[in-house]
Amino acid sequence: MATRPRTLGEWLSWAERQYARHQLALGQVATSAHDEALYLLLRTLDLPLDSKPAVLRKKTTAEENTRLAEVFRRRIEEHVPAAYLTREAWLGEHRFYVDERVIIPRSYFLEIIPQLAELFGCRAGSLTPPRSTRRQKGGISDPALQGIRLPTVKRAVDVCTGSGCLAILLAHQFPAAKVDAIELSTDALAVAKFNVATHRLATRVKLHHSDVFDAVPRVKYDVILSNPPYVPTRELRDLPAEFRNEPTMALDGGRDGLDIIRKLLRQSRERLQPHGVVVLEVGGLRAAMDRAFPELDLHWMHTMDGEDCVCLVQAHRLQAWRG
Repeated sequence: MATRPRTLGEWLSWAERQYARHQLALGQVATSAHDEALYLLLRTLDLPLDSKPAVLRKKTTAEENTRLAEVFRRRIEEHVPAAYLTREAWLGEHRFYVDERVIIPRSYFLEIIPQLAELFGCRAGSLTPPRSTRRQKGGISDPALQGIRLPTVKRAVDVCTGSGCLAILLAHQFPAAKVDAIELSTDALAVAKFNVATHRLATRVKLHHSDVFDAVPRVKYDVILSNPPYVPTRELRDLPAEFRNEPTMALDGGRDGLDIIRKLLRQSRERLQPHGVVVLEVGGLRAAMDRAFPELDLHWMHTMDGEDCVCLVQAHRLQAWRG
C-alpha cells in the first residue's frame, strides 16, 4: 500500500476499498465489507467486538500495522475466509471454533430452532439473535402448522453436524433433551468434539461417525435437523474462491444437490417418533425440493430475510411416502 493507514478508521476505509476492488465474496461472516473488515480489525488487535465508534480514532503502532497488513493480505490476495483467519464463528451469542476442516457456520437455524420450540410448546432455553439481525418476527408461515403443539423434545439429532454448532444450539434450546450429532468427516468430528467440550455439553451431545444414519444406533427422535451438503456438483466450480476454500464434502450435494437429502429422508422414516419432524435447510433448492417430494407436503418456515429455505416434514407424511 502506498500510504500506510495510521488509525483504525483509516484501516477500515482502506479495507472497504480493497474489498470492492478485488471483488471479495461475503456471506460467511458478514454481509457487508464494512462489517467484515471491522470484525477483522477488532479481532486482530484483540479489541472487544462491541467497541464504541471512538475506537476508530485509535492510532495503530508499527507492530499492529504489520499484523493488520498480513491479515488483510491473506483475506484479499488469497481469499481466505475471515472465520478461518480468526478461528471462530458466531451464531447469535454463541461462539464456535472453526478452521479449514469445517464449513463456516452461517445457518438460518438460529431463527428456526426457537420456532421449533414454539411448535413443541417449549419456552425453555434461548437462542436470541443479536439486536442487529432482528428485522421482523419470523414464524411458522404455513397455516397448517400454526397452533400445533407437540410433546416435549426428549431426543434430537443434527445430521451432517460439521463443527457441531447446530447440535449445540439444539442442546441450548432444549435443555432436557439428549442430542446426537452425526458427521462423516473425521476431521470435522474433531472440531465438533472440541466445540461440544467448550460448551460443556459432552454429557448431553453424543457424536457419531456415520454416513447419515448408517452407523447410528436405532433410536427414535422428536426432531431430526440437518443443514446438509446441497450444492449441485456442477455448480461447485462456479462458487467464489472463499467458498471453494471450504471442505468440498460439506458442500457437494451430488448431481442435483439432493443426494444426501434423499438418503436422509428415507432413513428418517424409521427414526422419527409418530409426532416427530424433519427440518432441513436447503439453500436455493426450494423449487427442486417441491418437485422431487410433492407427497411430503413440505412446510416452508419463514425467515426474517424472506429466503424461507428451511422446510419441515411431519412423520406421518414420511410414513406414507413411497420414495
